[in-house]
Amino acid sequence: MHPDIYEHFHRDEREFVDRAWEWVVNAGEYHETKLTDFLDPRQRFILESLVNRHPDVHAVYSGGHPDAERVRALVAPDYRDLTHEDMGLNVLGITSGDQKFLSLEHGDYMGSVLGLGIKRSKIGDIYVLEDGCHVVVTDDIGAYLHMNLSQVHRVHVMTELLPMDKLKVKEIKLETMELTVASLRLDGIASDVHRISRTKIVIPIKAGRCRVNWKVVEDPSTMLKDGDMVSMQGFGRFKVLETGGLTKKGRYRVKVGKFT
Repeated sequence: MHPDIYEHFHRDEREFVDRAWEWVVNAGEYHETKLTDFLDPRQRFILESLVNRHPDVHAVYSGGHPDAERVRALVAPDYRDLTHEDMGLNVLGITSGDQKFLSLEHGDYMGSVLGLGIKRSKIGDIYVLEDGCHVVVTDDIGAYLHMNLSQVHRVHVMTELLPMDKLKVKEIKLETMELTVASLRLDGIASDVHRISRTKIVIPIKAGRCRVNWKVVEDPSTMLKDGDMVSMQGFGRFKVLETGGLTKKGRYRVKVGKFT
C-alpha cells in the first residue's frame, strides 16, 4: 500500500483500506474474485476509489434494492462479465401474532440479530414494515437466523427465508425541522436537532462516535453543508436538507430531516 493513499482516509479506516486494496490487487494480479460482506456507503466509496486506481479491475455492487444503503461488492478482473453474478443475498422475513410486534423498531431487530452472535457485516438494510420486517442478509447465515431467531425485544416472532424478488421496502420517513443557528458547525446543528446542550453533544463527537457521510469526524467545529448525512451513536441520524440565508439577527436558517 502506497503511503499517499492513506492521506485520503481517516486513520481509523486504514484497516479497511488495507483489506480493500488486497482484494483489488488479488483481482488484478492473480485473477481472483472477491465477494465482500456488506459495506456501508463510506466503505463502498473507499473500495470504488481503490478499484479505479487499478486499470485491470472492476466491481459490481448490490444490496437487494437499487436504493440500498448497505451493499455487497464483487471485485474481479476486468475481463470477467459480472452482469449475472449471484451476489449471495437472502431476505429474512419476520412476523408475529403479538400486538406488541407492531411497536418494534429498527434497533430492536438489529439488536436481536446481533445478539445471536452475527457480525454487523453480514446484515444489510433492515426494512420495518406495517405488518412485519424484512432483513437483507448474506446467504451463508440465512438458515441459521431462520432456525434461531425466535424473539425480538421479548416479543416472540416467526421467520421465513425469501428470495430477493420478494423483498418489501419501506419509504424512509424524515421528521423535517426548521432551525436557526449561529453557524453551520456540526456541534451547533447537532445539539439543536437532538435537543441537548452543545457541551454534551461535543462529548460523543470527540470520542469518535459521530460520522458525517459515514466518515468518522472528531472535530466539533466541522462545517456542514447541504446533503450531509450525520449519524451519532446513541442519538440517531439526520440529513442537512437545505441551508438558507441569514435572519435579521445574523443567524443561519437550516432545514434538516431527522430519521424516524
